[in-house]
Amino acid sequence: MESPFKADILKGKVGLITGGGSGIGFEISTQLGKHGASIAIMGRRKHVLQAAVSSLQSLGIHAVGFEGDVRKQEDAKRVIESTFKHFGRIDILVNAAAGNFLVPAEDLSTNGFRTVMEIDSVGTFTMCREALEYLKKGGRGRNSQSGGSILNISATLHYTASWYQIHVSAAKAAVDSITRNLALEWGTDYDIRVNGIAPGPIADTPGLSKLAPDEITIKAREHLPSYKIGDKWDIAMSAIYLVSDAGKFVNGTTLVVDGGHWLSHPRRLPKEEVKQLSRVIEKRSREKLVGVPSSKL
Repeated sequence: MESPFKADILKGKVGLITGGGSGIGFEISTQLGKHGASIAIMGRRKHVLQAAVSSLQSLGIHAVGFEGDVRKQEDAKRVIESTFKHFGRIDILVNAAAGNFLVPAEDLSTNGFRTVMEIDSVGTFTMCREALEYLKKGGRGRNSQSGGSILNISATLHYTASWYQIHVSAAKAAVDSITRNLALEWGTDYDIRVNGIAPGPIADTPGLSKLAPDEITIKAREHLPSYKIGDKWDIAMSAIYLVSDAGKFVNGTTLVVDGGHWLSHPRRLPKEEVKQLSRVIEKRSREKLVGVPSSKL
């Protein structure tokens, strides 16, 4: 689809995207680059990074890749410093690195729970903390007029409760809290905007293939007629809005981009049957009121 944004809306900006070599992270990297930004991506798998950088460069995007694990503070510090040395500034940090798998709570080990918490929530905080000096107003490579922008990729799982996702629900709840608290503190002190995106089911992503394979998706559509699958493009366009001047007055918000899926509930009765029952119930209610004596007041 054609972007609704100007092609140069991010011209001169530098974005660092964790988990930017695949899935939603790669699409965000691509679209930020197509809209004028220079891109650094961070990931643990060298071959994925190399393939992603080559793909970005083939589109004319100035891109580099750095190996690193967001769980390790030394890696976070090194990648952020390397990005600054390469481009001379950092304007945008996107925390898209994440871990997930389906598992009943009683089968989830403490180590498995801890691993997802460390990647999603601890990793998000670590990257934000190490990037502060480069994103804050008057920081390294920045002028004294404005700060940069942070975007944290979250989820909707924790808004109610989710089957077999206790680890991710806990981690993403922490990510949302990090987003709000940093928006308050760093927005006030350093003019850094901190926002999030909570994607719904997104096609052609590792998350969907693992958490909602075809067998589950078919069943979901049977019980939830409103079940929809979005595109990575949808998330990337939301990212451009939030990190560009289009969203300059948005801070501390996690934007839900799921087609309304998280609001859905199984339809217990067909619509026409509900209409018929409603008329019967209303008629019964009026008939009961016929013999009720009027008040003397």
